[in-house]
Amino acid sequence: MSKLEQTRSDGKRPPPVKVLSGQLRAAGIRGAAGSAEGYMIRAGRGRSLRVSLVWMQGTVLEVQLDGTTVLLMDETGTFAVQGVNNIPKGKPCLLPGKYVMVMGVTQAVSPEPVIRAVKMADLSEFAALHRQMWKLEVEELQQVLA
Repeated sequence: MSKLEQTRSDGKRPPPVKVLSGQLRAAGIRGAAGSAEGYMIRAGRGRSLRVSLVWMQGTVLEVQLDGTTVLLMDETGTFAVQGVNNIPKGKPCLLPGKYVMVMGVTQAVSPEPVIRAVKMADLSEFAALHRQMWKLEVEELQQVLA
């Protein structure tokens, strides 16, 4: 049993899992789409990891006119983030070119990942460092959890 499954059996919600958009795009569904059971991603070394609450980082490419959805891009592709208008302090992040982190619930993985935002923060001040470290952070956390 993985550490993530142990946490779930305790009745507590697992922490967000750091993922890349390409991992979600290639994910398999476990349970109903968007359910608490989430999606199975490949976590490296032939291991799988179930995710529903995710932590992602990327550059804002586009903000929809109504301000509820943004399109982000990480090093593996694009993903959409919905509900950003309901995030406290999220609005300053909503400019093309900003590097942001988002935590949220996975709503869909195909044709592109869609996340319903719970938290969003601007990481632009040290964007070069955050971009450089992100893939390593993702790999390390997934190794611990898988």
